[in-house]
Amino acid sequence: MKGKTEKKQNRKKEIPKKKLDSVTNIAKLIKESSSVVLVSIKNLPTSQFQLIKKKLRGKAVVIVAKKNIIKKAIDDSKKISIQDLKKYLKEDLAIMFSQENPFELSSILSRNKSMAKAKAGQEASEDITIEPGPTDLVPGPIISELSGLGLKFIIEDGKISIKDKKVIVKAKEKISEGAASIMSKLDMKPVAIGLEPLVAFDAKENKIYENIKIDSDKTLEELKQANAKALAFAVKIAYPCKETIRFILGKALSHYQALGKLIKTENIPQENTTEAK
Repeated sequence: MKGKTEKKQNRKKEIPKKKLDSVTNIAKLIKESSSVVLVSIKNLPTSQFQLIKKKLRGKAVVIVAKKNIIKKAIDDSKKISIQDLKKYLKEDLAIMFSQENPFELSSILSRNKSMAKAKAGQEASEDITIEPGPTDLVPGPIISELSGLGLKFIIEDGKISIKDKKVIVKAKEKISEGAASIMSKLDMKPVAIGLEPLVAFDAKENKIYENIKIDSDKTLEELKQANAKALAFAVKIAYPCKETIRFILGKALSHYQALGKLIKTENIPQENTTEAK
């Protein structure tokens, strides 16, 4: 009886070859890659995931695996500096390997997002706004839905037309059933979906980086705004440089002209133009 019990226990402890191969493969990729990035695949449709993987071909390898497999692979990699990555492991994750810089990878992922319809319970990354204008909606039960969101509207040619611009979901708020329903009926796609980078290990620097989300378009817009503000400030304090000198001179000229208009002509001596007789 004892021998049979021991055999049963040994059989229970056996790890499937598929899992062992997965651990070995991930550990190998960890050793060989310059960047190891944990990405969220929450709410990401399979079709979109496969499309992103295809676009990343040649730049990165993306693997979906369970937490315990990734954890074992990190242990087996024998890399001390990557061990802290284990504390970031959670559900709905994929692990990405690349020779690219992790911040460049984040930028690539940002550019490969697509817009999708909102679902109730999702968190809005930014304000979601209904713009004024005609719709294809016809009067009926939807009128109460629109009113429930505080939307003002009129009926034109048998269809509903939104009168005023209205924010129906603020940034960081959960999307309600009502808001999701209205957006769906208006065929709005306000949610950007894709692989969300959460944390990255940079093998060249031997560092783990958090908060590596990069939105190239948004960053560029912020830089443009910062540049405009800096230029205006430099002109205001008359800081001379190649970028500001024409504005400073233009400002000086306008001030000179304004002062000239304030000077009363009667205070200026005039030449005697009377001819001698």
